[in-house]
Amino acid sequence: MPVVTLDETITIAISVRDRHASAKWYGEMLGFEPLYHADDVGWSELTTFSKGVTLGLGEQAEPAPGNSVPVFGVPDIQTARRNLEAAGVAFDGETIEIEGMVRTATFYDPDGNALMLAEDLTKAA
Repeated sequence: MPVVTLDETITIAISVRDRHASAKWYGEMLGFEPLYHADDVGWSELTTFSKGVTLGLGEQAEPAPGNSVPVFGVPDIQTARRNLEAAGVAFDGETIEIEGMVRTATFYDPDGNALMLAEDLTKAA
């Protein structure tokens, strides 16, 4: 039995210089549609053609090409984090909340690859 219960969503997060320009490129090249642009937090999310999978664009002054982060949806981030920490998984800082939108927590696999948990707070609204 797994330590954490995941829901049926995953976001592949990548760093970009200009989210709006990148969203346009992904739309023109791959047919992805913007779900939303959260300008105040430097984040955009796009549809893909895979059920439950979105592409997240995180705006950074100096993006790190090749550094994508899978973001796994969870129904309860506090429980998921507590269970992973109890199993010895290392997290990077505290859980972050963007009020009314999402709670996230970054953790690492044994090779130091970043992974993230995300609890969607819009479903409760």
